[in-house]
Amino acid sequence: MPDGAQEKQEQGTQCGPRHVAVIMDGNGRWAQSRGRPRLFGHHAGAKRVREIVEACPDLGVKYLTVFAFSTENWKRTQTEVAGLMSLFRRYITKEARALCDEGVRVRFIGDRVRLDNKLISLMDELEQMTQANDRVHLTIALNYGSRDEVSRAIKRLAEDVASGELSPQDVTETTLTRYLDTHVLPDPDLVIRTSGEARISNFLLWQSAYAEYEFIDTLWPDFTRDVFTKLVGSYGKRERRFGAVTL
Repeated sequence: MPDGAQEKQEQGTQCGPRHVAVIMDGNGRWAQSRGRPRLFGHHAGAKRVREIVEACPDLGVKYLTVFAFSTENWKRTQTEVAGLMSLFRRYITKEARALCDEGVRVRFIGDRVRLDNKLISLMDELEQMTQANDRVHLTIALNYGSRDEVSRAIKRLAEDVASGELSPQDVTETTLTRYLDTHVLPDPDLVIRTSGEARISNFLLWQSAYAEYEFIDTLWPDFTRDVFTKLVGSYGKRERRFGAVTL
């Protein structure tokens, strides 16, 4: 993988975003506005993911990362958390073959320790099944929090320093990046958050240092291909300088 400077330079020369990350927010409110339970909205949101994945190749988006469940989401009711875990298992089982046939490579990021064994097994199987695909790279952040990710990365880095495998003098930004869950992915060019909230909620903090952000009012189940296309198009009109000055 290119180092940070080279990666940013490559990203900056493109008209459209190569890597789009999405905070899929608003499922619960979408359902409640229709008099339905929150899980109804989560099911609707899961269906929307397929449409956005299918739109990526035509828009030149090679990498799509979606925030499915955060380390903070365990604070929700037991009913909602259990329902979400069931939804994740069902989604993987139902979509696995289609994702593979469509050339989608799937990866999961986040701490798997707290997830149940059945879900972990399904995640492993889907990653293995799609590992040769290269049309679209779909990364699903599940039990993910950026501060947790960086903490885990620093712990592994410190262990390598303590064992003598790594010298403290050799630790740089690039070194730490290699210990992150996303070490095989380019940094996101564009981060989208739906539902009208204007915060980043502990999502890809390190990786999004130079990302462009779009905060939109649309609730995730209403996030269509047309909305996605418009946001990707508007990205191309932005000037990406990465701290430099245009002469």
